[in-house]
Amino acid sequence: MQNVQKFETQWGGKTLSIEVGKYAAQANGACMVQYGDTVILATATLSSNKRDGIDYLPLMVDYEEKLYAAGRIKGSRFIKTEGRPTDEAILTARFIDRALRPLFDDRIRNDIQVIVTCLAFDGVNDPDVLGLIGGSCAIAMSDIPWNGPIGCTRVGQIDGEFILNPGYEEREKSLLDLAFAGTPESIIMVEAGAKEASEAVVLEAFWFGQKQLQAPIDLINKVVKAVGKTKVDILSPKTEEEKSAVIAREQVETLVRPYILDQVKELFFKAPQATKGERNAQKAELKARTKQFLIEKGIEKDQIKYGTDIVIEVLESEITRSIVEDEKRVDGRGINEIRTLLAEVQLLPRIHGTGHFMRGETQVLTTITLGAPGDEQTLDGMETVGTKRYFHHYNFPPFSVGEVKPLRGPSRRDIGHGGLAEKALRNMLPDKEAFPYTVRAVSEVFGSNGSSSMASTCGSSLALMDAGVPIKAAVAGIAMGLASDDKGRFKVLTDLQDLEDGEGGMDFKIAGSREGITAIQMDTKTQGLNAEIVTQAINNARTARMQILDVMDKTIAEPRKELSPYAPRIITIRINPELIGNVIGPGGKMINEIIATTGVQAIDIDDDGLVMITSKDSNGADQAKAWVEALTREAKVGEIYKGKVVRLMDFGAIVEFLPKKDGMVHVSNMAPWRVEKVSDIVKMGDMVFVKVMEINPDGKISLSMKEAPGNVYPERPAPSATGSNDRRPPSSPSSGDKPKRPFFKRNATP
Repeated sequence: MQNVQKFETQWGGKTLSIEVGKYAAQANGACMVQYGDTVILATATLSSNKRDGIDYLPLMVDYEEKLYAAGRIKGSRFIKTEGRPTDEAILTARFIDRALRPLFDDRIRNDIQVIVTCLAFDGVNDPDVLGLIGGSCAIAMSDIPWNGPIGCTRVGQIDGEFILNPGYEEREKSLLDLAFAGTPESIIMVEAGAKEASEAVVLEAFWFGQKQLQAPIDLINKVVKAVGKTKVDILSPKTEEEKSAVIAREQVETLVRPYILDQVKELFFKAPQATKGERNAQKAELKARTKQFLIEKGIEKDQIKYGTDIVIEVLESEITRSIVEDEKRVDGRGINEIRTLLAEVQLLPRIHGTGHFMRGETQVLTTITLGAPGDEQTLDGMETVGTKRYFHHYNFPPFSVGEVKPLRGPSRRDIGHGGLAEKALRNMLPDKEAFPYTVRAVSEVFGSNGSSSMASTCGSSLALMDAGVPIKAAVAGIAMGLASDDKGRFKVLTDLQDLEDGEGGMDFKIAGSREGITAIQMDTKTQGLNAEIVTQAINNARTARMQILDVMDKTIAEPRKELSPYAPRIITIRINPELIGNVIGPGGKMINEIIATTGVQAIDIDDDGLVMITSKDSNGADQAKAWVEALTREAKVGEIYKGKVVRLMDFGAIVEFLPKKDGMVHVSNMAPWRVEKVSDIVKMGDMVFVKVMEINPDGKISLSMKEAPGNVYPERPAPSATGSNDRRPPSSPSSGDKPKRPFFKRNATP
């Protein structure tokens, strides 16, 4: 018999509810979370057996988009299932993972899986925040050991006012989009984009949002109190054999720890300028020395691994101690010192834009490719449907860290790092009308020793300016680190490198321009960061960012005025949206004819009437532009046009003077004299010049031939006996002559 229970609270003017006991009962923990009309199901499951031979926490966090949640069917004609996760779904999974992971004991070797599935999506409330709250609740109510719960919130600012959990439309107008997880006392994970928000505004947004974390945490605690399971003890030894192994491990570690510490000081701190490869060699040497030491001490062979297992732990601990107590980093830098910087542009032939950025051993080459508007990426996800004109791709080959691995396409980490660099520059690009190109940035990581994602941001900024993309300002990024111990002591580090990213650390990436912040991403290996650490990290990052921008400015201070000669040229025209059909033609016949005749690459038309002509040949582009303008030219009173007679009537002629636009030339406006018969002046198909005299409210247009210069008429008829002009031609032409018909210069210009 199901025991369904529902818990609710008011949060940000809406009801946040958690329902348990109805779905996924076989998981260790499961709940349904609803906010507005967005609903997610979160489950947490623990395997009963440990995985042998691993030295990491086997946690898997997955986020499942379901198109039915948004009332959609996949756009592909051939595949209607959701298929592989979209980049957006992968980023959401990482968003949830990065917040939950630090609160697990990393000694756990049982598989843990958290799955968040979006079941209903209202188009307003983002499922990422709800997914994290649901994941937090599912683990907290389960029997899986975890040091939670935590909450999550999103903060925006419009017209100086902070908004809790803004919807998608509000986020477009907002100065910043700040999402983070934690408690009212500490922050565990951050993901943010901003439009050059000042450090002061970003910090205020943190403090505003942190107060709002209490509501979802209190709600989760109510669920745990009502249905929570007793946590299982999966780390304590159960059998006598396991207990004996624990005692043996402790004895070996006690014996070997002082020796390892001495070797760390000798190998690592006496070689501050060592490369990452040399550091890896030092680690291998440290393990080899430790193993030999234990052999000499008579430690049994099956217990030697107890000593070698703690080598990295002792190394990281000593690095942290040195920083906290002595303010001495392993490479000899000061706490706020950045490694050597290098910035270069224009490195590859024919590439539209390139930027090379190095910070220490971290090395990234970014390329820019400019394409037609039709090259935009089509988005067919649950949350986003449409197109994307700027995208950044990030490649992290194994040689960048001196490893050998098979190439299997971008990992979740690669997609996340690419998305961060893209977010850092997205709001700096000009709008589509000013710069209609599709822009693809690709960052190739050639070396990595700390924050290649921020190097990618710097490289992208350089490459965009080298390509002539008129970005608002250069953007740089820096990763801030942390050394902290169990006594509460800490030091915030500028320009984090790999060796410093251990227990008690953080990876606080902050990107922006000279005016303000454009993106933030933070992960931590602590139980959360307090306000003092967050403030120091953000303020110190600004100082570092200015130093990096100084170096970048010496390389290229502003976007180039001209695009690469190998980049396509795009001409833009704005036309009346009602006349788009004139350009496209039946079944695309007209637009295809323009492309084929002029040789342009593409003609793209937005629904608002923006026409973008892409071509590598300026003459072809000009011809296509003139053609489009002719097809969409609108009649104006007083203007003169050349048109074709398409219909004759007793009282006048209909002349098509613009594509699909015609008007009436009344018989009284055909010639400078009285005309008896319309056919005496014009015939079907004749080309004539007309002047627009009047456009009636109903759209009818009155034209005049006699007011338009350029028309050539037959001889004026002789006056009739009554003294008035005879409309008819002479009745008795001279012998051998034929009556003259009207003649018009086909190529005459007004």
